[in-house]
Amino acid sequence: MSKILYLYVKGGPPPEHSFPRIAAKGELHVLALMPVPEAAQQFCTGIVDAPDAPRGEELVEFVAQHAKAIGADAIITLSEFAVLLVACVADRLGLAGAGPNLVRARDKRLMRETWQRATVPIPNFRRVESEADLHNALAELTPPVLLKPAWGAGSVAQLVLHAHTDVKEAWAEVAEALKLGSQVGMNELYAQDTDGDLLVEEIFSGTTEGWYPGPGHGDYVSVEGIVANGVYQPLCITARLPAIPPFTEVASTAPCTLPDHLQRRIEEVSRDAVNALQLDTCGTHTEIKLGKDGSLTLIETGARFGGVMITREIEEVFGIDPIGMLVDQLLGREVFYPAQMLITAGRAAASVAVIPTNAAGEPWSTQPLWRPDDVDWSAIVTPGTELEEIPAFSMPVGEPVPVYDPSGGSRNWLGLFVVTAPDAHQLHRDCHAILNGLEAGLNSVSADR
Repeated sequence: MSKILYLYVKGGPPPEHSFPRIAAKGELHVLALMPVPEAAQQFCTGIVDAPDAPRGEELVEFVAQHAKAIGADAIITLSEFAVLLVACVADRLGLAGAGPNLVRARDKRLMRETWQRATVPIPNFRRVESEADLHNALAELTPPVLLKPAWGAGSVAQLVLHAHTDVKEAWAEVAEALKLGSQVGMNELYAQDTDGDLLVEEIFSGTTEGWYPGPGHGDYVSVEGIVANGVYQPLCITARLPAIPPFTEVASTAPCTLPDHLQRRIEEVSRDAVNALQLDTCGTHTEIKLGKDGSLTLIETGARFGGVMITREIEEVFGIDPIGMLVDQLLGREVFYPAQMLITAGRAAASVAVIPTNAAGEPWSTQPLWRPDDVDWSAIVTPGTELEEIPAFSMPVGEPVPVYDPSGGSRNWLGLFVVTAPDAHQLHRDCHAILNGLEAGLNSVSADR
């Protein structure tokens, strides 16, 4: 039986979801840099805990030696923070992997520069390493601009600047947000000292006008796919609800309800973007902004699947298992990919990350205790809609909900729910209803106690 080594760190789909899909393809051996949840351990042939493992190049050798010891036929991770490390290990051992160009999908500065050379549509940007650089960039770019970490994920430490007077405070706030993110494991494993690697870019003016017929949709989408031996295989589009300012994501939805011809245009832009990065074998998650007059602008591509429960959404809606497909590809097995990106679907599904704001971004005025199991969900969602809370992304039950932190990104998440519905219209309605009704629902629970 094939032996698969999984490097487990923070990020990606929870192991309770991913591990059984990997274990179905062979013996699953886990090298854990953080504790593996008990519910996921049953799917593992072996687990080696290594919380004090080295970092950087020493970690590559550490993981490579472990892979050799178990006779690994493939190595994989689903975490943004570990994909570069795993690519280096795979390359060292002669195993299938994303290849040396994966750094272009981690360092957003290199990504932008690669796309600039390939003439794919991107916003104007600048590298920044100091407050002085940020002042200079503001003089050269058209505000508002977005300051973001080059190696970041989950919208953490992203801030909008409107004028030079914003620079000093924003610089300090980003540094603090990166520090907090590092404390909970949201930092790059291979490349060292990356917190000073920042970029600033113009904010592309997105719109849903001319794209969607009605309100309440996000002005960006993502194309989920796999690169197989250098050939890009787009699988489907997941749509979004509007992000909460500055750019905190709250929900991805499938299927995308854009007309077929518009989805095909998005598919082709994603193909140009991924092909330019010259990856070998990996999952991909490409975010694209919708603009006026049918224009499209690339946000970023990750050399991994979309986070949270996007792979679960794809399974629910389209009946394919992206994680299993990637493992088969890494093992050199034959994989059957759709001839074209999938559009037609059965049910509808979403990953909804509730935060202490409503769907319009207005912060909650109260701090109720987090008791989602006691909420009367029937008063919020439509009959036929089902919710499943994902424990890996939920705050402790019984604790008061914190105040919304604009620079916190995904650290604001109170809990994540997989929501399924009979059709996309009902799903869209109920995703908004959850975000708008949960504060009152939690307060009703508190009042009843």
